[in-house]
Amino acid sequence: MDLNFTEEEQEFRKEVHAWIDAHLPKEISHKVHNGLQLSRTDMQRWHQILGKKGWLTYKWPVEFGGTGWTPVQRHIFEEECALAGAPRLVPYGPVMVAPVIMAFGNAEQQARFLPGIVTGDVWWSQGYSEPGSGSDLASLKTRAERKGDKYIVNGQKIWTTLAQYGEWIFCLVRTNTEGKPQAGISFLLIDMRSPGVTVRPIKLLDGECEVNEVWFDNVEVPVENLIGEENKGWTYAKHLLSHERSNIAEVGRAKRELRRLKRIAAAEGMMDDPRFKDEVSKLEVDIIALEMLVLRVISAEKSGKNPLDIAGLLKIRGSEIQQRYSELMMLAAGPYSLPFIQDAMLTEWDGEFPGGERRNAPLAATYFNLRKTTIYGGSNEVQRNIVSQVVLG
Repeated sequence: MDLNFTEEEQEFRKEVHAWIDAHLPKEISHKVHNGLQLSRTDMQRWHQILGKKGWLTYKWPVEFGGTGWTPVQRHIFEEECALAGAPRLVPYGPVMVAPVIMAFGNAEQQARFLPGIVTGDVWWSQGYSEPGSGSDLASLKTRAERKGDKYIVNGQKIWTTLAQYGEWIFCLVRTNTEGKPQAGISFLLIDMRSPGVTVRPIKLLDGECEVNEVWFDNVEVPVENLIGEENKGWTYAKHLLSHERSNIAEVGRAKRELRRLKRIAAAEGMMDDPRFKDEVSKLEVDIIALEMLVLRVISAEKSGKNPLDIAGLLKIRGSEIQQRYSELMMLAAGPYSLPFIQDAMLTEWDGEFPGGERRNAPLAATYFNLRKTTIYGGSNEVQRNIVSQVVLG
């Protein structure tokens, strides 16, 4: 196992770094580096910039518009984007539904849905969780009843991230109530502008409406929007979830936020406190260990071996690290991290902040928001059960 980058890979890093530096809007990177609010325009603008370059679909197979990059190049690209302050890719189109359409959709569906994802012009949402059906996703109750050439969909999805911006949503729906719960689930693509679709934002502790309820009231969905076979959706969902859980590791983002933590701690004089400095050092070691784990997987892919099946472990460690750096930022700023002023998360805000230190304004919001990371994508408790089964049999 060789975890060193080759000369060619280092040259690739320079190329990516230079391009991002030239094309990532400075006002967007400023928001990311300082934990300020990103608008839909900010996020989609970056998608479209990447789409124009052909880099939004950097993980795709070449035949579908991918870059043909190696696993190492993909890792380098992700790290450079994160360190530069690029917004996270909204994954529901390019990272999640697209692989399912490519693997299980027919040629007509691929021609219809993939181009809008390639360019970053179409905003996708994910319709999985329901009230009472989160980690136990197989218990979902949203029904899709076939009537002729249409499905009639009724039910509710919840915690649907950024659905207030959604144009299309991929949904798991129940098409059969007999037998095992997993055997009666189908995978539907639904136009969110269809009559009967209602999106209700949920205001979170950080003041944002990042997640939503989505209601389906006799929504008509053409049968041609069914991916693959009816009642085989559970298979497609597992394919998709492996992409989601691996993506949650976010080593590049952790390295960027570690830098932010050190800036805040230095400004507050906390790096002179040996006990606090120890906690920062332990976090840094854990980030390096997570990166080594990711590089082990990449090394296996690069050498042609079967990659390690550790999506659950990456999810556990990555999500816990996100919570730890947000907690340490709060500790570093002390009382000045506690006041939460919604307007202070906007770049144009020029109001007073207690202590006069605006850098601490979004810390409470970040802390609250990252409480979710150990729950979504399959709770960490469930992931530990999965990991233990893989290890112990």
